[in-house]
Amino acid sequence: MKTKTNVMRILDAAKLAYEVMEYQVDENNLAATHVAEEIGLLPEMVFKTLVARGDKSGPVVFCIPADLEIDLKKAARETGNKRLEMVAVKDLLALTGYMRGGCSPIGMKKKFPTYFSHFAAVQEKITVSAGVRGAQLLLKTAELVDFVGAALADITA
Repeated sequence: MKTKTNVMRILDAAKLAYEVMEYQVDENNLAATHVAEEIGLLPEMVFKTLVARGDKSGPVVFCIPADLEIDLKKAARETGNKRLEMVAVKDLLALTGYMRGGCSPIGMKKKFPTYFSHFAAVQEKITVSAGVRGAQLLLKTAELVDFVGAALADITA
């Protein structure tokens, strides 16, 4: 990439190694599985970042493999909520600082409780968004989970 994203600057400051993986953005297909195809990785290595609002906790961040869906009942249980509701796309930028398709668990406006699917633990490295559409960052899973202070949990359907 010609310019560094805020996510990259945060990782550089923390001295965490990452590899930038760029892809062509298709505005008609922002699916994480499409991103996995574009960067040539298996969907289980490409993690999408989802944001929900809990009835007790407020905003909660979830990172799950590209080819899976979040199970809101499981996720609510894991986070100590009775109910979770996905944050509307129109509210995502104001809440996190990121737009749909470029949301990263690193560098949000505020630090929210963050959970990675337990499937991350079987991957040595995974990707998350670089904070913009068109770029993913490949990092060591354990370093990433530790850096964002995330928990591993069974949160997918």
